[in-house]
Amino acid sequence: MKMKKIGIIVTALAFLVVLTQCKKESQPAHEAVTITLDLKGNQGTRMDVNTVTGEVSYQNGDVIYVASAGHFIGTLTYNGTNFSGGITDPAVGQPLHFYFLGNVTPAETLSAGSTTSCSVVISDQTEHLPVIEYAPSNENYDSGSTTYTAMLLNKCALVKFNVTTASESVTCITGMRNKVTVDFTENTVTPSQEGNGIIKLPAGSGEKWAILLPQEAMDAGEDGSAYSEDEAYTGTHGAVPAITENGYLTAGIEVNVTTEGGTPSLHPEGAINGLFTINANGDQVYFSQGNLQYQASTGTWRFAENQWDYIGADNSNISSTYDGWIDLFGWGTSGYHNVYDNFNVNYQPYSYSAATVQTECNYYGYGPSTNMYDPNLTGMSAEYDWGVHNAINNGGNQAGLWRTLTSEEWNYIFNTRPASTIGNTSNARFAKAKVNGVSGVILFPDDFSVPIYLPTPLQINNGSASYGANSYSEAGWTAMENLGCVFLPTTGFRTNYNGNVYQSSCRFIYDTNSVGNYWSTTADNSQKAYYVYFYVNTLNPQCSQYNIYRYHGFSVRLVSSIE
Repeated sequence: MKMKKIGIIVTALAFLVVLTQCKKESQPAHEAVTITLDLKGNQGTRMDVNTVTGEVSYQNGDVIYVASAGHFIGTLTYNGTNFSGGITDPAVGQPLHFYFLGNVTPAETLSAGSTTSCSVVISDQTEHLPVIEYAPSNENYDSGSTTYTAMLLNKCALVKFNVTTASESVTCITGMRNKVTVDFTENTVTPSQEGNGIIKLPAGSGEKWAILLPQEAMDAGEDGSAYSEDEAYTGTHGAVPAITENGYLTAGIEVNVTTEGGTPSLHPEGAINGLFTINANGDQVYFSQGNLQYQASTGTWRFAENQWDYIGADNSNISSTYDGWIDLFGWGTSGYHNVYDNFNVNYQPYSYSAATVQTECNYYGYGPSTNMYDPNLTGMSAEYDWGVHNAINNGGNQAGLWRTLTSEEWNYIFNTRPASTIGNTSNARFAKAKVNGVSGVILFPDDFSVPIYLPTPLQINNGSASYGANSYSEAGWTAMENLGCVFLPTTGFRTNYNGNVYQSSCRFIYDTNSVGNYWSTTADNSQKAYYVYFYVNTLNPQCSQYNIYRYHGFSVRLVSSIE
């Protein structure tokens, strides 16, 4: 279920800060100098806001950003007593400018003397309140001067929320300004809204405080304007009054998150947001965030960070001690070993076992054999499935959360399921494309609709189309992925054939960024299994042709079923 998200505003009282520069020899301009900021009368136990008085305090490691003459020039760090640090090329005869950004790391990399702006997003307020403060020094900088003072004023407000929730998860509120942009050239702090304007409150019911940025008054939110982060419950927030700088709102805004929404397990860690119907019964799955990868030296499984990522030539380094990653696997090589099956000898994901009687490229001894309890990677033979047998590090880290699609399910996704209408195409299911320069196939989720800011996909449901029919930059694809789209990259395959040469090690890597081969759990016979195949001008979701046997290294894309 799609839900709106809610943002939160917080205000803190202004407080007096005295900046004291340690005595040094006179320094000419354009040299690095060290200054110290002494907070007179401040306890400094922790960066926090006293919700009774609104007073701000600090903890070791807190950072103040310093600017001069339109540029960032350095940082000051709190040591329990004062802030101190190095600044570079402060402008003589002009004030220093001090920014406290709530201990949120700026999105940009700051370079002293050249950076003119930066931004922070204060959505996550589950651990502490990210107070935003600014002030210029009362004195102009002088290379011979040792003391500077300033009164830092809050550019935000401290606001109380009264939360009622049925969830043990974090409460999220949408529609708030949750981003601050600092312009060092104009010395301004400008609030804005990123995305749905989400502010995250600590988990549980009760009195919650948050930092809100200046904004106009808001009416009470509709259902979905507040929700639990695990998406199990949804709700509303009350009316939010106008938020002004240095505000302190203690009346409390009511938040009620008690209506049952989805089920937390429906959207597991590591899953793309879109839902895909896999059969006529209406069963649906989520796809993993990227192709499956394995590191032999640590025995670790993970999903690729991005959907377009693939390993390529390094898949030739298959061994039990290789400390890199591979993402091409023989059929059923989950690492599960059936000790009662004498032919189940090359069952490891790195798939090489020269000391055994069977060679690596012998289909009778590769992964599951004809002695399997079930001929497919399902039922009593499900442990041969990579997702069933293994914990995926960034996919919930627990065995049994994921699985591989059957050949029939792959075919249903590509050719049968009722899906969305895109342009003049009803039941739009897939399209060839290039994403971030990588060729592959896009799968559209069941409820996909193209927003006005993205181009309408072309050559839909056309396996003969070229990969260049659609093209997305990294930013463009992020927008598509956020809408639930899946991308299957052309990873190539690992084989034992190189031109006219055959060998037993299966270390040749072919057709990266040209061919995509993705295993299913369905066997064809004792030598072959079905897989999804796509190339420059063809696509077959139920392929078992050519001289492709179980020992070839293909890609694996796991799914999580909705129970």
